[in-house]
Amino acid sequence: MSDAANELVLQPAVQQLERLRSGRVSVAELAEAHIRQIERLNPQLNAIVDFDAERVCAQAQQFDAMRPPHGALHGLPVTVKSSIATAGYRYEIGSLLNKGEIPKEDAVVVARLRAAGALILGTTNCPEFLMAYETANLLYGATCNPWDLERSPGGSSGGESAAIAAGLSAGGLGSDSGGSVRQPAHATGICSLKPTPGRIPSRGHLPPCVGPFSTLGAIGPMARTVADVALLFRTLGGQDPDEPGSPPMEYRERSLAELRRLPIGVFEDDGIVPVTPETRSAVNAAAAVLRDAGFRVEPFRPGILELLRKLWWKLFVQCGAMFYAPAIRGKERLLSPIFKEFLAIAASAKPLDTSQLLDTWAELDLLRAKALAEMDEYSVLLCPVSSVPAFRHGERAWTIDGCGVEYLDAMRYTQWFNVLAAPAAVVPVGRSHEGLPIGIQIVARPYRDEVALGIAAIVDDAFGYRPPPCAHP
Repeated sequence: MSDAANELVLQPAVQQLERLRSGRVSVAELAEAHIRQIERLNPQLNAIVDFDAERVCAQAQQFDAMRPPHGALHGLPVTVKSSIATAGYRYEIGSLLNKGEIPKEDAVVVARLRAAGALILGTTNCPEFLMAYETANLLYGATCNPWDLERSPGGSSGGESAAIAAGLSAGGLGSDSGGSVRQPAHATGICSLKPTPGRIPSRGHLPPCVGPFSTLGAIGPMARTVADVALLFRTLGGQDPDEPGSPPMEYRERSLAELRRLPIGVFEDDGIVPVTPETRSAVNAAAAVLRDAGFRVEPFRPGILELLRKLWWKLFVQCGAMFYAPAIRGKERLLSPIFKEFLAIAASAKPLDTSQLLDTWAELDLLRAKALAEMDEYSVLLCPVSSVPAFRHGERAWTIDGCGVEYLDAMRYTQWFNVLAAPAAVVPVGRSHEGLPIGIQIVARPYRDEVALGIAAIVDDAFGYRPPPCAHP
């Protein structure tokens, strides 16, 4: 692979699009550069699970023949998590129970990708049924982190994050019910947004975002810069009239003056589960950049975080296990170790009875109201994404400041905001002592996704994406 082609695939999506529009590169040339990067690195990373170079080349030639080019994303090579229906591509969500499943119709958001002119490269790996922060399954095996092949790129959108970080894809789509676009972005040094549920339509996602998952779950854009993430959000968002929770909202850019009027509350940890010293440094570095940019950034930690976390556990872990029970009954031998691990975690608590389910559902609205009231003074929050950077395959416990930290506890920093249905953006800021990326999280009130993106863009300008070593030949 030439140095010029390698430089091209690692450019932000917005710059790749500028090259396409100016005629400095054709769609076929851009596609070929990504194909070469995929062929070189995907055998190591195992990020893309359904890829056909001939199909990509044929699509690229069709795009080059279009006059004039169509759509805001014309010719941009993208990938899609394999839990989001993409017609003609595998839609197996990492499970032998769905082996060979190929949808005939696109999810709403994928149809919008195509309408905007995006060139779909393929679909990406995920843990079985999306119920893990590590991407591994019996269908395709484990996905590796491009910063260190012995580590995971996170989950459940780990295949997507690894592909984007290493230049296999210019950007794409993941999904998030407990941190699944944010923790992988943090682990691989890219950007992402968990939007307010419904602002990007979720119809066509497997499992469907229904019941409690209509609040917890969202399809979210992932890319190497916040500008790229904002482009995808702006292009793919908008009401789906056939999705009950999809709001009739248009994208509205926020000016710097508007953003500066919003006080930002910052906290390094939740007072219960510690974070690494480098994580604290990353949060403080981002806070300093925002202060220098004219923002009022003050210490503030919402008092309701632990209640939100306990509710997330009931809704995601316990209700999630109940949700899958009919589908897996009698097929346990086909389940991957990582999903059996999730089931064992869920089984550690007594099953919820009907009364408890109703109470949990009511508690969801009550706690959201309390949390939003706490955010009246600080409508934007700045905090960690996780207690730890990218972890080794199979690693499930850590010691931080002399304290033991368990697997799901380390990821609590994303889980609160799924219960809150709040938009949360992730930006790479720091490095661990091993040189691994560390992201920070910027959270806004529900439906103010543009606020989270606008403030995240300022942090991104100061720090931003760096390619992992393997991305270069």
